[in-house]
Amino acid sequence: MGVSIREVAARAGVSVGTVSNVLNRPESVPQATLERVRAAIADLGYVRNDAARQLRAGRSTTVGLVVLDARNPFFTDVARGADDAAARHGMSVLIGNSDEQPERELRLVSHFEEQRAHGLLISPIGDDVARLREIRERGTPVVLVDRTVEGSGFSSVAVDDIHGGELAARHLLETGRRRLAYIGGPVSLRQVEDRAEGARRAVAAVAGATLETVPVASLTVAEGRAAGERIAALPAAERPDAVFAANDLIALGVLQALVQAGVSVPEDVALIGYDDIDFASAAAVPLSSIRQPSRRMGETALSILVEEAADPSLEPRVVVFEPELVVRASTAPNAR
Repeated sequence: MGVSIREVAARAGVSVGTVSNVLNRPESVPQATLERVRAAIADLGYVRNDAARQLRAGRSTTVGLVVLDARNPFFTDVARGADDAAARHGMSVLIGNSDEQPERELRLVSHFEEQRAHGLLISPIGDDVARLREIRERGTPVVLVDRTVEGSGFSSVAVDDIHGGELAARHLLETGRRRLAYIGGPVSLRQVEDRAEGARRAVAAVAGATLETVPVASLTVAEGRAAGERIAALPAAERPDAVFAANDLIALGVLQALVQAGVSVPEDVALIGYDDIDFASAAAVPLSSIRQPSRRMGETALSILVEEAADPSLEPRVVVFEPELVVRASTAPNAR
């Protein structure tokens, strides 16, 4: 059994109320008393029961963050931004990985509500946000990250993925490529479809240009490698001369497969990804990408969440950042 606050008070020769003040309002305690109580806490190994304290307060100082794939460095950067902002409010962020599985997402959302999280940041898998609306009605604020769901009534922080898809495809077309392939999936992810839509718009504006969609099961390096192997196995005349990958992990897998098969990047196939994770610039052939302000997205989402927790009557806000084209060797225009 743990050390109690009464034992700390007895060791320090003060009241339980004084120990409570040291823990919660140290600025109100004389320095000598503060040092004596802190010494007693250290000697006894006292650990405060935050769970009980938060139960009394009705809400914890923990924010839940549910992401699609915790292995993706993009979401790591989003989490870092959210945690930086949380720290300024005396809070912390716990990450849950839905792994693009609806039942797992539901389990995480329920868990954070049961733990009385201060709020929930989530990149939802689909457009059905009924469950999120229910927990918000029960008092847990929710902010969508990397997604907007039109008419949902939720605040959201995202990037204009349609514009990002246009930027990627237009860049490939401007380098003289005409047979483009888009690799992404699953299509239930709005981000995947929006990036494809942007690419379609760019291709439609150029006579003679085509866009083939190569579906994959998930946004991972392994899926990208498998898609790259299929592309590399095609005769050169039938092979796309440019690939737009829905994220950098897929692009890195495609790059690995093409290089191993002796297909030169960018001479034979130009390649661009999405997110501009750190690994993109460090690849064997530095990867062009569409940059998202991932840390800023996390910081902004957390700040909105804190404001809505303090005042649930606030109108929902939709913050949409503009993506940025980053050109590197994998699409070098002079490579052909």
